Amino acid sequence: METLLEQIESGKLWQFPGGIHPPEQKFVSNQAGIGTLPLPEYLVLPLKQHIGANGQLLVNKGEHVLKGQVLTRPGTNWSLPIHAPTSGTITDIKPMPSAHPSAMPELSIILTPDGEDKWCQLTSRDSIEGLDNKALIDILHHAGIAGMGGAGFPTYVKADSAKQIEFLVVNGVECEPYITADDMLMREHAEEIIAGIEVMMSILSPQYTLVGIEDNKPQAVEAMRAAASHNDKILIRAIPTKYPSGGEKQLIKVLTSKEVPSGGIPADVGVLVQNVGTLYAVNEAVFKGKPLIERVVTVTGNTIHTPQNVWALLGSEVKHLLHSQGFTPVEDQRVIMGGPMMGFTLPTVRIPVVKTTNCILAPDNQELAVAGHEQACIRCSACADACPQTLLPQQLQWFAKGKEYDKLEEYNLFDCIECGACSYVCPSEIPLVQYYRVAKAEIREQKLEKVKAERAKERFEARKARLEREQEERQNRHKRPARTAPAKDKAKVSEALERVKNKRPEQSAVQAAIERAKAKKAEGDTSSLEPDNSAVALERAKRKEQARKYKEEKAQTGGDSAPKDAVAAAIARAKAKKAAKAAEETPAPEKQDSKKAAVAAAIARAKAKKAEQSEVTDSEDTAPKGSDPRKAAVAAAIARAKAKKAAKDSENVQLQPDEPATETNAEPEDPRKAAVAAAVARAKAKKAAKAAEEAQQLPNEPAAKADAEPEDPRKAAVAAAIARAKAKKAAKG
Repeated sequence: METLLEQIESGKLWQFPGGIHPPEQKFVSNQAGIGTLPLPEYLVLPLKQHIGANGQLLVNKGEHVLKGQVLTRPGTNWSLPIHAPTSGTITDIKPMPSAHPSAMPELSIILTPDGEDKWCQLTSRDSIEGLDNKALIDILHHAGIAGMGGAGFPTYVKADSAKQIEFLVVNGVECEPYITADDMLMREHAEEIIAGIEVMMSILSPQYTLVGIEDNKPQAVEAMRAAASHNDKILIRAIPTKYPSGGEKQLIKVLTSKEVPSGGIPADVGVLVQNVGTLYAVNEAVFKGKPLIERVVTVTGNTIHTPQNVWALLGSEVKHLLHSQGFTPVEDQRVIMGGPMMGFTLPTVRIPVVKTTNCILAPDNQELAVAGHEQACIRCSACADACPQTLLPQQLQWFAKGKEYDKLEEYNLFDCIECGACSYVCPSEIPLVQYYRVAKAEIREQKLEKVKAERAKERFEARKARLEREQEERQNRHKRPARTAPAKDKAKVSEALERVKNKRPEQSAVQAAIERAKAKKAEGDTSSLEPDNSAVALERAKRKEQARKYKEEKAQTGGDSAPKDAVAAAIARAKAKKAAKAAEETPAPEKQDSKKAAVAAAIARAKAKKAEQSEVTDSEDTAPKGSDPRKAAVAAAIARAKAKKAAKDSENVQLQPDEPATETNAEPEDPRKAAVAAAVARAKAKKAAKAAEEAQQLPNEPAAKADAEPEDPRKAAVAAAIARAKAKKAAKG
């Protein structure tokens, strides 16, 4: 049994499932060679003409550029530069309609040609000897080459494949009706295409290069075989005409029998596919130093007077291509970018030609009828039979209408190559491909939103963690972390502790505490650094004890009763003086009687004062130590009341001279003796007053004891009355 390689060498071909045979209509545009167009009035160059990110602008408005000059610098994420298609001036940089069914504006450079078409400096070479793979890949990258037969995948990314490539497949099938750009390019520039193939073979080192061309292009097949006759590793294969045999996965199946897995890429099975137009651009970049600034575009349709393939500068408007080939619009005119199967109707003819533009089709209504109204699916399964990817188009359309995106992915929606075979055979005229395109866009949008949400969540969590960390740092800003003291520091700490212990005994407790704090600070243990308040507490206790003792002494000495006793003594003296004055004012029959009465009154006053003082002294002596000052004040008030009562009784006795006196057995005294007695009484009264004054000045000292026991005030009053009676008797006698 032959191996796969032997089968390929023998020219064996395989078939892919499905497929259709629409009218080719290629003879309309392949009867004449590739033409050239005049310079347009201006060129619109979108910054993004491929799959990947935009480049960074290198020019400004008003700047003059040369043909081939780089206008953007490539960045990351599969970015490619764009170049000036001709020399001229940058008149503006602004959003312009894009080459897309929606014609959404994209940032574009507007270049006004100067008519000179002057090239910038180019680097050309005759061979690639001395150039390694990295150098060749860099040339392809900076030349801005992208896939020119499909979605515009960057060529340098494919060339830098990390997987081993067994077969390099060159796509020259061009299976879609009306399009003949690759056919004419292979007829006229087969040698340049073969040179580009050899550059890619030098980079990828495949076992064989398989060039697939439909058998309805015999001239192209012969031209490519003649150009590749010197290289037995390049195999030219004419494959059956069937749409869509030009699909990447379908062509791999036909030439190698390998099937690309669902969701995979050709490199997964050791195959890499390149378009013939891309390989021609590779040759131009490597050997002539020219960047990708133009491509072959088929301009065809019944409304075109001269249908033909032309070299169109990138950035030329579709309007310029149509009018250059004699465009005559009709009612309800449509202009399609691409072929009738996979192309899309342009909303305006002011759309620029980009790197992936291969055809401009302007049919009339008879040539390409307008699709009728969509009808209900009749479950005929014609779409499933025509699908080259063996999908279920009617089921996918049902899920797409219901927006069941999970089901769509489960049924491998993204394996659909949007060839349009299902829509072509549908008897209900359902635009199946349009449903798939919308569903794919919505799924991509959902995934993008999900990625954005996850990134936003990550940013939020990172911000939250940062804020918590900053808050913790603010809280611990003034806290020094504990550190392990080195040996020298520990020795210093030990010495400080010894000095503290050996301090003089008379050193205060406060100073000792300060030394301990300094020692702990030198050690660096901030967590155990606490103040020692024992000395302060001891001092406070001492002050409290002194205050308590002071209060007790104050309570024992009578407190503020001393001034009250002094007041009481002053009141007693005032009353005694009043009594003496009243006695002096009492009329007496004789002079001696008045003297006796005065003596008796003085004696009564002295006794009253003595009694009052005795009462006060007794109240103080009988009060226990530490007694309440209020009780002492009450006792003093009682004593004063008793003294007032005794003085009042003595006054009453003086105001009743006719009252009979108590008789005595004594003889009437001599007036001289009475005068002596009165003098003695006055002396005693003075002595008693002096004692009272001394007691007032020294309240804390005990009062002087009297010679006799203190008498009752009533007895003192009786004695005073007796003395007055004796005085009166002596005066009469």
